[in-house]
Amino acid sequence: SDVCSSDLTGDNTLVEPVALAAIAAGADGLLIEIHPRPDEALCDGPQALLPSELKQLIDKAEIVGKAVGRSL
Repeated sequence: SDVCSSDLTGDNTLVEPVALAAIAAGADGLLIEIHPRPDEALCDGPQALLPSELKQLIDKAEIVGKAVGRSL
């Protein structure tokens, strides 16, 4: 099973494109850091998404998944 983690990016602006590419490439899962105030996070703040950004990513991930014949 292949999993993609937001730890790989180190930058929250890269999480979405990497996650969507991972889905298209066949990843079985995504590990995404989420924090309501990433600038105050004790760990992994730079690559953390806001909860609202996660919702947007999920919406886009469903579109990409459908395009490549996968369901989320």
